[in-house]
Amino acid sequence: MGAVSMIIEDIRTYQIKAPWTEAPKFSLNPPEFRDILVLELETDNGIVGMGYLILLSGGGSTIQACIKELMIPELLGKNATNIEAIWQHLWKRNYWIGRMGITVLAQSAVDIALWDALGKQVNMPLHRIWGHCNDTIPAYGSGCWRGYGPEGMVERALRYVKEGFKAIKMQSGVLYDGNQDVENLSKMRDALGENIDIMTDVNMAWSADEAIKIGKKLQEFNLYWLEEPVNCEDFKGYLRIAEALDTRVVGGETHFTRFDMRPFFESARIPILQPDVMRGGFTELRKIATVADTWGIKIAPHLFPELMVQLMASIPNAHIIEYVNWMDDAWVNPILPTQGQYSAPERPGHGLEFKKEFISDYILK
Repeated sequence: MGAVSMIIEDIRTYQIKAPWTEAPKFSLNPPEFRDILVLELETDNGIVGMGYLILLSGGGSTIQACIKELMIPELLGKNATNIEAIWQHLWKRNYWIGRMGITVLAQSAVDIALWDALGKQVNMPLHRIWGHCNDTIPAYGSGCWRGYGPEGMVERALRYVKEGFKAIKMQSGVLYDGNQDVENLSKMRDALGENIDIMTDVNMAWSADEAIKIGKKLQEFNLYWLEEPVNCEDFKGYLRIAEALDTRVVGGETHFTRFDMRPFFESARIPILQPDVMRGGFTELRKIATVADTWGIKIAPHLFPELMVQLMASIPNAHIIEYVNWMDDAWVNPILPTQGQYSAPERPGHGLEFKKEFISDYILK
């Protein structure tokens, strides 16, 4: 039997600027629009795989240009089933100017589309192709953003609890000093009681010393995890904090590929990693999950729950999925949690299809 013919004949990209259903208030000035970059990859047998990125601070035109100049010429004529070979080729081809940043973001959109195309070709969801492991995966309600203020964060958390979530995530740092952060968590714990897990995301706002000082006060309120307390490059800071606190210290969303995460694996003191599919694609996330499992590290990926459910349903060290409602209105058949639990869909590929009107209404001409 010969190789499956899925020769890449065309690659199309377009940008979408869509209003938020609820703008994420990371700060007092939340982003006005959802910046979404969509990539469609079509093969000679009519299969179309789709990948997309959500960009929170611009860069769509730059990534689009990168795909046009550095990706498309390398992809046309290739067999779309050669996913690992394509990943390695693009990685090595752009290593001199890439390794992180724009080239990996662009490569990730390609990788997501390739896996989607393969799933459609064999009429299987990705979690079945990779080897199904988990029928259900717990989710936490994210988006209790600091920009809502202390009362607003609690109000949003209570909405999640009412919907059946057993865990929520709030934010610390940036707009608040340490004393206010402690007070905010105290209010959240009083409102939710002891049976709901509370995480807090610092978004790299503190030094290691600040994280230890404030973290010791936060852990008195049974904090489930302290997320990204220091700059992503400060691996020694991460380890100092992890050694000083009883609370779990987690991170990884800002790191590109398993190579950038190597210090986390070598120390194995960060119990949960949060890789982002935009920073390596499905191919890389599966490798990160495997290496993490070797060292007893769990995976709780950053955002993109509608994509991440495929990964999490197929790995043994799946911990929890981050739910946000950023894209619920975009899909023909949205993949949503029920009572705080996700189940991966049985549709081919990643199972996502944009509504035609979502594209036509918000495409950037």
